[in-house]
Amino acid sequence: MSRIGKRPVAIPSGVTADISGNTLSVKGPKGTLAMGMSDLIDYKVEDGAISIMPANDSKAARAFWGMQRTLVSNLVEGVTAGFTKTLDIKGVGYRAAAQGRKLKLQLGYSHDVDLDVPEGLEVKTPDQTTVEISGIDKQAVGQFAAEIRRWRKPEPYKGKGIAYRGEYIFRKEGKKK
Repeated sequence: MSRIGKRPVAIPSGVTADISGNTLSVKGPKGTLAMGMSDLIDYKVEDGAISIMPANDSKAARAFWGMQRTLVSNLVEGVTAGFTKTLDIKGVGYRAAAQGRKLKLQLGYSHDVDLDVPEGLEVKTPDQTTVEISGIDKQAVGQFAAEIRRWRKPEPYKGKGIAYRGEYIFRKEGKKK
């Protein structure tokens, strides 16, 4: 039994959920998100909440149960509050600048790295060493943050690179004479 899946997802005021065909769509103050529904799970919108239950007693349905509830919860949270990931850039000469729908990174390569910001996301650079990615889709925010981080992962000796805010970088001791 999924302990996460048992709890229904509460629908706050100002948010509407609708099931049409094989799609669950949630509309709120920040926008609209939709998700394809699995055949193994039953979704019901009732009493100001979305309840998720396995359609049958198969192992696959029980395995999907908790994950599907979390995905529905992410839809509701995304249209009400949204999601934000913050990246910190550490290193001499490493910097970032948001320019319209592009993000320009200087990461010690012979060239600047120019990334196009995907639709539905907003990128801000409060200072040269901080990048804030925000949007209503949790998966899209996390994916773009991972793509930025991939250009210079934090290294263990000096800690240089792009790290998530609050991420612990395991540090190693350098060579000894």
